[in-house]
Amino acid sequence: MAMTSSGTAVVTLPTDTQIRITRTFAAPRHLVFKALTTPELIKRWWGGDRGDVTSADVDLRVGGKWRYVMTANEGFEVAFHGEYREIVPNERIVSTEIYEGAPDGVSVNTVSLEEETGQTMMTNLAEYPSKEIRDSVINSGMEGGMQESFDHLEQVARSLR
Repeated sequence: MAMTSSGTAVVTLPTDTQIRITRTFAAPRHLVFKALTTPELIKRWWGGDRGDVTSADVDLRVGGKWRYVMTANEGFEVAFHGEYREIVPNERIVSTEIYEGAPDGVSVNTVSLEEETGQTMMTNLAEYPSKEIRDSVINSGMEGGMQESFDHLEQVARSLR
């Protein structure tokens, strides 16, 4: 079977309530930031190979809301939403994230972008309200979908050159 993901994102659990994901992208950070925050571009990467992103709403300002919706290949809908708490263009985004299928699992995600020699190291630190919620996210199979999404994110960012 063909591999659908490069598997190059590294997932660690720094504390009982955190998930840290790091990944290097072969693109400058301003292009990674643009791909992370532009609705038309989000639609091209966020669903990975698992479905079609039907909606990507982004109000990129502190207090602004975001919402992504995907129709999975199996026909069901998957949606996440949140609110931006901090934005430093091309460097940092802090936002909440809620999976609409489990609305009690609100996380606070801090995405940091660092560039070196034209490549971008992205670190996403997600903080959950409890170990149980963090563990349910880990056990949901999120890593496979995330790896695919990040592979697509890199392709989109590189296409913007």
